[in-house]
Amino acid sequence: MSPIRIVIADDHPIFRHGLRRLLESEPGIQVVAEASDALHAVELSRQHRPDVLLLDLLMPNGGGMATLRELGRDSIPTRVVLLTAAIDRAEQLSAVQLGVRGIVTKETATTVLLDCIRTVVAGELWVDRDAVRDMAAALQLHPARRRPGTGLTPRELDIVAAIVDGASNREIAGQCGLSEQTVKNHLQRIFDKLGVSTRLELASYAVHHKLLANRFKAP
Repeated sequence: MSPIRIVIADDHPIFRHGLRRLLESEPGIQVVAEASDALHAVELSRQHRPDVLLLDLLMPNGGGMATLRELGRDSIPTRVVLLTAAIDRAEQLSAVQLGVRGIVTKETATTVLLDCIRTVVAGELWVDRDAVRDMAAALQLHPARRRPGTGLTPRELDIVAAIVDGASNREIAGQCGLSEQTVKNHLQRIFDKLGVSTRLELASYAVHHKLLANRFKAP
């Protein structure tokens, strides 16, 4: 398999270099570039089109949010993971709305960061579970994509409920007694039925249309 290609964006050289050594000691990961500010992060992402951009929230020339807004204008398939010292709930919500797929604090263990990287590369979302419901309730889908008739099966509703709770495919497989591939197949059918394309859009749709009214009440 091809290695996971990563760009690190952080304005602290010692942190960047240390993180690079840690990541490159892990099989299957390649750090292709380092950026020291927001503008450089955008430039390198466009140049290298990495699988993952590890992005600090506070950097010169606009910071992480400016980087996300600029990258949002492109069709680069890079998944962005915020790697930051601290982030509040409002910033988490803004970051996810701007396309962030994972949020990890700098005090997190390396093994957790690696799990996050692999999770977002696999197409899943890695954010604080306690914030998932708040974010899902706050986000709204474009009206043209809403479909009143869902036609979801009981099994598909079980999976939707797990997604709203922030579960990964592996956790859903364990809860439902399914293989991970079967969970992925169910998710694709759910996406097709509801006209959504991401797990967060699915969670938002479920809360907005009260698909789980008897199972889950938004806070």
